[in-house]
Amino acid sequence: MFMNFVNKEVTGAFALMDSLVRHGVLHIFGYPGGAILPIYDELYRWEQNNFISHILCRHEQAVAHAADAYSRSTGKVGVCFATSGPGATNLVSGIATAQIDSVPMVLITGQVSRAFIGTDAFQEVDIFGITLPIVKHSYVVRDPRDMARILAESFYIAVHGRPGPVLIDIPKDIGLEKFSYIPIQPGNVNLPGCRPVLPPKSKHIHKILQLIEESSQPLLYVGGGAIISNGYQVIQELSVRFQIPVTTTLMGKGIIDENHELALGMLGMHGTAYANFAVSECDLLIALGARFDDRVTGKLDEFACNAQVVHIDIDPAELGKNRIPQVAIVGDIKDVVNQILNLSKSLNKPLAVLDQTTSWKERIGLWKQQYSLLVPRDVKGLSPQEIILSLSTLQPSAYYTTDVGQHQMWAAQFLNVLPRHWMSSSGLGTMGYGLPAAIGVQIAHPDEMVICITGDASFQMNLQELATISQYSLPVKIVIINNRWQGMVRQWQQAFYDERYSHSNMEKGSPDFVALAQSFGILGLNLEFRKDINKVLEIFFTYKGPCLLDCKVKEEENCYPMVAPGKSNSQMIGIIKNPSPVINSLNI
Repeated sequence: MFMNFVNKEVTGAFALMDSLVRHGVLHIFGYPGGAILPIYDELYRWEQNNFISHILCRHEQAVAHAADAYSRSTGKVGVCFATSGPGATNLVSGIATAQIDSVPMVLITGQVSRAFIGTDAFQEVDIFGITLPIVKHSYVVRDPRDMARILAESFYIAVHGRPGPVLIDIPKDIGLEKFSYIPIQPGNVNLPGCRPVLPPKSKHIHKILQLIEESSQPLLYVGGGAIISNGYQVIQELSVRFQIPVTTTLMGKGIIDENHELALGMLGMHGTAYANFAVSECDLLIALGARFDDRVTGKLDEFACNAQVVHIDIDPAELGKNRIPQVAIVGDIKDVVNQILNLSKSLNKPLAVLDQTTSWKERIGLWKQQYSLLVPRDVKGLSPQEIILSLSTLQPSAYYTTDVGQHQMWAAQFLNVLPRHWMSSSGLGTMGYGLPAAIGVQIAHPDEMVICITGDASFQMNLQELATISQYSLPVKIVIINNRWQGMVRQWQQAFYDERYSHSNMEKGSPDFVALAQSFGILGLNLEFRKDINKVLEIFFTYKGPCLLDCKVKEEENCYPMVAPGKSNSQMIGIIKNPSPVINSLNI
């Protein structure tokens, strides 16, 4: 379609749609409004010709989260539309979520016509200025002739180096104005500021190998940058070749099968005890695409305090920001790890380090036995841990999205996921992320199982997106871990605020979630007793359409282990040695 219009008189809206299609965009998440109507009018024609598909969400925050999760699960740039004023400002939480978690997105907002900018016109807001601290880059289109160039630059910037969101604000009259159109192909940009990532120096790769050979207690600390670079295979090869245990951040889940003997699960505030013990006692910490976040490190000056540190990251700003490394390399994780492996193989040296790590692995193995994750088997109440572990056991290949809070941490502890099958607001901790994220993932993977694990409080942040699921008949499975509280807030109030439960109880005013789902034409199920778990989950997963499962779990259940604020990772609370009335999460 678009090839017939090269060098023809077209509108700015046409140039936008043409550029999106040229960049391989198949799906747009959005919500229309006055200032963006010229773009939606053009979108109508492109949809009629099956070049692109638009998903109508019910709130602009959900629009951003859906595009975000679409990107996380595919590695492609997520795209969304919103109108001016409140439409644009409703994107802010989603933009900030994508920025801190390094998700490539292009967000397109409508704006009042150029003549009205600066007059406080109806639904005018300076979204360029509002979002400046939370985007990778921003544009305001002043001339429709710039549209193709701006789109090409935006897609390039979104994925170059450390990914992130790019915002394009388009005045209404830009979409209507006609001009002689010359398209620009993807990647055909002139951006001197986007410098190519240079390969690391050979001496640094040699130094890393030397540190590995000298280490007897090494540890791989892997973050979201490794997922972004698609480095899972080479990282597993590095781990196995040198017999180095692997712990991941919340963003790094999926980098390794967590049933692997070298996998330690997640570390940090609610990480496994054995991962936190390992990071506290390692003598070499190799950080791959991780940023030494406070929820990971605990008391920073006691984090891996006996270790030499190798830090590899695509973003030079992260190197030395929180911890000064002995070796720092700016680079793509997959490429740098490949160079380490290739050098090791080319030197053809005996891997003496294998023997050196034997006692280290034995100690970690003992910690795993002594401090395994606990799954209560209380016949009187429903255990959230057992529900989530059952999901992982029954659906190991599913895509999982979560909201934020206790259920998020239990999901991080007990789900064993594949790469790019884990979507969670990690850095910003945005409640309301899970449901629209599941929409984005299901649109990207229509034939795959998509499960949203949410809490009763988080679910109420964006529950209107049940309408989107219903409209498009998306077979999303929604699991509500319903403890009638803002669970993590209650846990903190119990532990650190002398049980003053200030406005954290959600029981009064909460809807009947099953009836609510049914009002949207979605199957709703209740789960209240442990004896019914298998029977209800069978119905839940065999049902062909969307389904909501309201799990009424024990209200007082807390998420452990937990590292209290200001404490080191080795000072966890809530760990029990040699438990008896529990099952081991790794051997269920």
